[in-house]
Amino acid sequence: MASLKKYQTKRNFKNTKEPKGKVVKSSYQLRFCVQHHLARKDHYDFRLEWNGTLKSWAIPKGPSYNTLDRRLAIMVEDHPLSYRNFEGTIPNGEYGAGTVMLWDEGTWLPTTKINNSFNMSSFKFILKGKRLKGLWTMIHLEDNNWLLIKEKDDTKGFKNINRINKSIKTNRTMTDISKASASMPKLTNPMKKITSKYTKKDIFNYYEKVSIRMLPFILNRLISVIRAPEGLKGEIFFKKHLENNHKGIKKINLSLENNKLTDYYYITNIYGLLSEVQMNSFEFHPWSSTINNLEHPDILIFDLDPDEKLEINKLREGVKDLKSILDSLNLKSYLKTSGGKGYHVLVPLKTKMTWAKARQTAKNIATLMEEKWPTKYTSNIRKDKRKGKIFIDWIRNTRTSTSVAPYSIRLRKNLPVSMPIKWSELDKIKPNEITMEKAIKRLNRIDPWEDFFA
Repeated sequence: MASLKKYQTKRNFKNTKEPKGKVVKSSYQLRFCVQHHLARKDHYDFRLEWNGTLKSWAIPKGPSYNTLDRRLAIMVEDHPLSYRNFEGTIPNGEYGAGTVMLWDEGTWLPTTKINNSFNMSSFKFILKGKRLKGLWTMIHLEDNNWLLIKEKDDTKGFKNINRINKSIKTNRTMTDISKASASMPKLTNPMKKITSKYTKKDIFNYYEKVSIRMLPFILNRLISVIRAPEGLKGEIFFKKHLENNHKGIKKINLSLENNKLTDYYYITNIYGLLSEVQMNSFEFHPWSSTINNLEHPDILIFDLDPDEKLEINKLREGVKDLKSILDSLNLKSYLKTSGGKGYHVLVPLKTKMTWAKARQTAKNIATLMEEKWPTKYTSNIRKDKRKGKIFIDWIRNTRTSTSVAPYSIRLRKNLPVSMPIKWSELDKIKPNEITMEKAIKRLNRIDPWEDFFA
C-alpha cells in the first residue's frame, strides 16, 4: 500500500517549503518529473507516478540518451504527487538540504507489467516529457539499486542533456533559484494594505507560490499589468510600457498600425513576475503569442460576458454550449474562472495561424452560437445588444489585445483569482468565488490544465 510516512518523518515542514502532501487517487494519465537536486552530492531525482504517490530514484549522473550508458538509479522513499511542482531551496539542517530545480515533466506509460511493490527484475516504459522522450528500461540490481537505460527507438534526443541547465517551468538556473531564497524577502512596504484584508506581502507570497503553474502562461509574452500603488482605494491604472529595468524583464519595440514604434515589455522568469509585484503590479494580462513567434497566436480565448441580470445557470449553460461547438470542431478546450462575472474558455492552437485567421476563427464560432441560439447569445459587443443574453467575446483574439492570465488575481473586492478549473467543476464554482487562499490549496490537486501546452 502506498505510504508517505517515511517521506514525512524525514522532514520538518515548519522549516522546509516542500509539500507535506498526501496519497491521492492517480489520474488516467500517469505523470513523471525529473528534478535536478544540488544537495550534498549533485544528482537528478527521477519520479514516476504510481498508486497515488511518486516512486522516486536518485540518479547521480542524470539520465542519458546514449543507449550504451547504464545510469545507476538509487530508489528512495515515495514522494507526494504535489512534489512534482516543487522548486526551491531546502534549508541547511533539513533532509536533502540544497537547491531543487524542475528539469523535466510529462506523462509516462508502462509497456510491461508492473507490480505495486516494484520488486520486479525490470520494466520498460515510454516517457512523454519535454526533454525526455521515447522507450526506456529500468533494471533492478539488488536492494535499492537500479539501472536506467535508454532503449533504441526513433527518438532524437539531446547529445548531452546534462548541459540543459534551466528550469522547464520557471526558466531559472540552479544559481537563480539558490539566490532567490535570499532575495525574495526584500519587499518594500510589505504590510501596506491593498484591501482591508490583504497586504502587499500577502499578494507577493501568493504569486511566489503559484508561479510554478502561472509562468508558462506569461513567460516571454508581451504583457499589460494593472497597478494599484495605494491599494483598491487609490488610483488604479493599466501599464504596458516599460519604465524601469528589473531582473527578469526585457523590452521590445513594436510597430503598430500607425507605423509608430512603441516599446512593450515581457517577463522572462520568476524574478520578473515578483519584481512587477514589488512595483505594485497585481493583475497580469498577457498576449496570446510569444515574443519568439509574435505574429502567430498559440491560444484562442473566449470570454463569456453575461448581461448583469442573467442567472448563473444560464451562464453555465452558455459555457457548455460553447464547449459542444468546440468539441464538434475537434478543438480541445480548457475552462477557468474570470475572477469577475463570467467564465473564460481557452483553446491551445496546435496549427500555426496568423492573428487575422485566429480572429476570424473565433468570430465564426461566436457567430455560429448566435445563429444556433439567437435568444441566448450575441457576438455584438454593444451593451444594448446584450440584454438577457451572453456576449461571446471573440475580439480578444486580436493583435495587441490581452486577456487576464491564469492564476492572476483581479483588483476587485476580496481579490478573486482567475483560476483554471476542471470542466466537471463548472456547476460548483462561481466566476469570482476562488480567493488567493483557495487557489493555494488547490495547488495540491491535479493540475486541470496540466497538458495545455503538451
